Amino acid sequence: MHTSLLLEMAAGAFPERVAIGPLAGGLTYEELSLRAKAAAGWLCGFTGDKVVFVGTNGWALPAAIMASALCDRPFTPLNYRLADPDLRKLLSRTAPSVAVVDDDMLPRLKGVEGVTLLARSDFEAACLEPARRAAELDFVDPDIAVLLFTSGTTGEPKAAVLRHRHLTSYVISSVEFMGSEENEAALVSVPPYHIAGISAVLSGIYSGRRIVYLAAFTPEEWVDAAAAEQITHAMVVPTMLGRILDVLEARGEGLPALRALSYGGGRMPEAVIARALKLLPHVDFVNAYGLTETSSTISVLGPDDHREALSSEDPDVRRRLGSVGRPLPALELEIRDPDGNVVAPGVSGEVYVRGEQVAGEYLHKKAIQSDGWFATNDGGWLDEAGYLFVEGRLDDVIVRGGENISPGEIEDVLRQHPGIADVAVLGVPDDQWGERVAAVIVARGEAPSVADLSALVKSQLRSTKTPETWEFRAELPYNETGKLLRRVLKQELSRTGVPAA
Repeated sequence: MHTSLLLEMAAGAFPERVAIGPLAGGLTYEELSLRAKAAAGWLCGFTGDKVVFVGTNGWALPAAIMASALCDRPFTPLNYRLADPDLRKLLSRTAPSVAVVDDDMLPRLKGVEGVTLLARSDFEAACLEPARRAAELDFVDPDIAVLLFTSGTTGEPKAAVLRHRHLTSYVISSVEFMGSEENEAALVSVPPYHIAGISAVLSGIYSGRRIVYLAAFTPEEWVDAAAAEQITHAMVVPTMLGRILDVLEARGEGLPALRALSYGGGRMPEAVIARALKLLPHVDFVNAYGLTETSSTISVLGPDDHREALSSEDPDVRRRLGSVGRPLPALELEIRDPDGNVVAPGVSGEVYVRGEQVAGEYLHKKAIQSDGWFATNDGGWLDEAGYLFVEGRLDDVIVRGGENISPGEIEDVLRQHPGIADVAVLGVPDDQWGERVAAVIVARGEAPSVADLSALVKSQLRSTKTPETWEFRAELPYNETGKLLRRVLKQELSRTGVPAA
């Protein structure tokens, strides 16, 4: 199935329903469909085999996604927050292409060979040209819908290939067609170049839920928009949620219209989600775990799971608050050891997934196995009830004297200390052990003593997992989608040679 059919179906079923923007004055599904068709007719007049998008959120984003599909060119959004040399390098990798670029960003990208730059204002104007709406486009067999460059937190960004069948399979298997009520609205603050930004467009259109965009996230603007637009649904990353809760508590607000809040993109500290459940008891919380290569979500910890875990005195049930739930019904998921063997519940290994929505492909490189299984490079384990606990990227595993150590389990212990606001654990080079365990701490108020923190870790984990290097900082480096940049920390600590405590 072609992604453009999602909008065609929505426009045919509810042409007058508002799709994008405020309820009063927003774009209807019919208007969005007409603008996408006009844009497609315009874009096809330029040479290039990809449509690149470099800009912030807004109605031009879904119009560009659908226009790209209509003229059968992969939609390729880039991270405009990159430093200019990195952004230009990424853009050059898309050539030959046409690039729709926010007007104020155009000077950053001029002169990249093989790329035709189009101002966003010109793109938006082309969307409104009635003559172009009737343009007849040659429809070819569906192929690549989206190219998404990975965040590159551990190396050079890779271009993940998402074909039309992968994206539509995810949407159709997880969303009811026009199942949303007319008063439902989703607040989208994740950037266009994140898989959550793409899936928000496709799922929102297919479900009939109005999309309200926030150009850039700040907790104050998020809360203001949620209140003003009577937002019922939203998706955030863990670092966003804590800051949103701070604003709500400071203002004494509760967002009564909000019904559902999903989160993902990184580890959610149990203390933060427990706090959210208490502050917003009327909200259904969903932890959605997925990857770019799997067309978004592959497992979900649902609202009932959250409430049961929070209220349970059974430690096995309570700890599910730190899980990412159970796989979607249309998917298969296994945990395997390094030899590829499926392991028993409670045993850590690599997460493997298989299903129609799983692309498992990069440009010019297949990563999926011949039998359809995709190795995620995420470490994790399943409990007896099938709940998945993700421990982090296998690239982040610390190898100390031949022992594999998961940073996540040490971070979870350290977060129990009331004096810790944030923490990152990683391996740094060590002449004797190969790597030693280092902890970078963001304190809440006065910094706790290293002795107290070491004792806390030793009380729950083996002594070899106790950090040998400690550093206190004002903040940790995250990218804009909430992923901790361990590579940056590792480079900094390795370069400065922070002494062991």
